[in-house]
Amino acid sequence: MNEQEKIEQITQSTNAIRNWSIKFLSDMGINDQFIKYINLIFLIAVVIVLVYILQVVTRKILVAFLKRTIKVKKISILEHLLERNLPRLIAMIVPFSLIKGSIPTIFFDFPKTAQFFDKLANAYLVFYVLWIITSVLSAFEDTLSERESLKDKPLKSYFQVIKIFLYAIGGIILISILMSQNPSVLIGGLGAASAILMLVFKDTIMGFVSSIQLSANDMVRIGDWISMPRFNADGDVFEISLTTVKIRNFDKTISYVPPYSLISESFQNWRGMQETGGRRIKRSIHIKQSSIRFIENDEELNKFKRIESVANYIDKRSAEINKYNKEIGADKSIPVNGRNLTNMGLFRTYVLEYLRSHDSIRQDMMIMVRQLDPTSKGVPLELYMFANTTVWAIYEGIVSDVFDHLLASTKYFDLEIFEDVSNPIVGLQQQQVKLEHAEPIETANEK
Repeated sequence: MNEQEKIEQITQSTNAIRNWSIKFLSDMGINDQFIKYINLIFLIAVVIVLVYILQVVTRKILVAFLKRTIKVKKISILEHLLERNLPRLIAMIVPFSLIKGSIPTIFFDFPKTAQFFDKLANAYLVFYVLWIITSVLSAFEDTLSERESLKDKPLKSYFQVIKIFLYAIGGIILISILMSQNPSVLIGGLGAASAILMLVFKDTIMGFVSSIQLSANDMVRIGDWISMPRFNADGDVFEISLTTVKIRNFDKTISYVPPYSLISESFQNWRGMQETGGRRIKRSIHIKQSSIRFIENDEELNKFKRIESVANYIDKRSAEINKYNKEIGADKSIPVNGRNLTNMGLFRTYVLEYLRSHDSIRQDMMIMVRQLDPTSKGVPLELYMFANTTVWAIYEGIVSDVFDHLLASTKYFDLEIFEDVSNPIVGLQQQQVKLEHAEPIETANEK
């Protein structure tokens, strides 16, 4: 039995219900003028109830069937079809047939209204078919992307092209239904006017295509924090239209970016950071090179052992170093022979332990302290970690607290922070300090 036969049977059944309701209302003595309106409301209510029941029952049957089949045969594509809500879509076939077949009977006394709703039903059928096809294509895409040989292939792009082609065909058919025109006539007219349409609506067409790509690739969402230096944009996206993406910058200004610029040019989306709940901290402390030295005797070691965070490390590392130096017979009268602890190494260990015990630093994400190449501005000691918040003001407070503590801690390891002496102000201050602490020079008369 094809779809048309089903619709005819439904129409006959609905006619029987209509005739019964008219007879029932007439027997009740209701005026013939009002019977058709009351009957219309009654039939609509009956159809709504039946559609709901049929849709729920059909969906449950299909879902149960698919789940049982998946459990027995473990077919990957069926799992993805279930994830893409295909049973819910298929379950609408019977209710749609009921609605389609009931329209002539429900609106029997309103022929123009019946014609209008019949046209809407046909238009909905186009959407419905496209919906099912795209759902199947998405499930097929998900299935193929799980294969090792296809993981590095741009499958999404291929399926996007197919979907866009289907949407174009569906749009033409939809317009032809609403305009009561043959699709071939519409296609011919569009072909002749395509050049003018592309010229007039160039930005709109580019924006539309870009919007589809942005949505399909999940590149930008409303609420995302993005940075795009070319447009001086650095803030939250609050509106996406065909021709413009509106960004509210942190200085409360608004930047307007064309959607196709987000496709053709690079930009930074901070969504990943916000979703993880941690924001990266990457900053260096510049240590004066001349302040880095060996720890030469036990007296110095005992001094550093008073720093609790490195006491255990000193004991363990010292034992390893002493064992190694004895094995190779190193002459420790000169510290450069063999292995030695350095104040820089102890400070690096202290920094790492401090970060691992800090309650505002994410312990489940990377924490690293490393020494970079020496520069003209000292030896950079880079800290790499993540704060436990993405809120800008709180983040900056955490960064300040961490580096305030570490900068103040350097003197306890006999280290100095690099300062550019070429700066006239810094040079003058240093000279003043030296003069204040210098011993008085004896003059010739005093001698």
